[in-house]
Amino acid sequence: MPKKDNMLTILWMLNSGEKVTAKQIAEKLEINIRTVYRYIDALCTSGVPIISDAGHNGGYSLLHHFIKSPLLFSMDEKKTLLHAAQFAKEAGYPLSEALENATSKLQMYSNQEQESMLSHHLTGFGVINRRGFPAVQPVLQELEHAVANEGSVEISYRNSHEEQSSNRVIDPYGVVNWNNKWYTIAFCHLRNEIRSFRVERILNITRTPFSFKRPEDFSARAFFMNKLLPDTAGKAGFISFIIGGKAEALDDVCIHWFLQHHLQERTTTQAIFLLEEEALYTHVPNILLPYGKSIQVIEPQNLKDKLVALAAELMEYYQG
Repeated sequence: MPKKDNMLTILWMLNSGEKVTAKQIAEKLEINIRTVYRYIDALCTSGVPIISDAGHNGGYSLLHHFIKSPLLFSMDEKKTLLHAAQFAKEAGYPLSEALENATSKLQMYSNQEQESMLSHHLTGFGVINRRGFPAVQPVLQELEHAVANEGSVEISYRNSHEEQSSNRVIDPYGVVNWNNKWYTIAFCHLRNEIRSFRVERILNITRTPFSFKRPEDFSARAFFMNKLLPDTAGKAGFISFIIGGKAEALDDVCIHWFLQHHLQERTTTQAIFLLEEEALYTHVPNILLPYGKSIQVIEPQNLKDKLVALAAELMEYYQG
């Protein structure tokens, strides 16, 4: 019998709840008792909490709650999942209670040595993020339910440029976390098109009896990123701009959440970007101004002029 089949058989024998000796396992599988010891060691290494009792009534057994464990994870897998859970918590993951239960089970289905190792790993690993909006948690939970069950919801939504909220029915296709904010990508029945909605601007959400069918192969992430940063290939109206300066400042500009998607070329002393003309003169001056003399615009001249005008406005404002 192959090794993996033997190990699975041993696991089922231990899962019976009765103590089993190495001799009994060897006789059952018709293998050498030393091979049994090797299989037991391999199972322990993979994360199975096997208890070994010596003496006349000794033998191998499992922790009493292990029978409820649906999967076996290696130590690296457990460590990775617990670390990922910390990222999710910091991002404001909507199903935080279920996440907490899942991570508790990962630690519970471990022997004492493994639990100690996991605690050491978690103690030395931290994630710090800007706190989001606490009020979005119940809204996110409703959106997650709507996405999973393809159920339409009615929302009260307030745009950034409107004081009054408006009611509309949407079909949530997905939820996206970007730049520490939550968005839902949904078909809006009011506008009759797919749109993105900031979750913290949803003042109220109610389930409806209506259902929808999400388009096949639809990606909420791809839709959101395409709207935020459309593909520039082969399109007119885009202008390149070149900046120079200190290496540290250039590095920082090149990984800016907006500019990094438009970076075309980077050398030790320069960075070249390609942007839509409106965005270049509207957003880029405000991005570059805080860098002061550590960044220098090489071209185009119009961008230099925008920076000069912006600096003059600031000077006039504070002088006044």
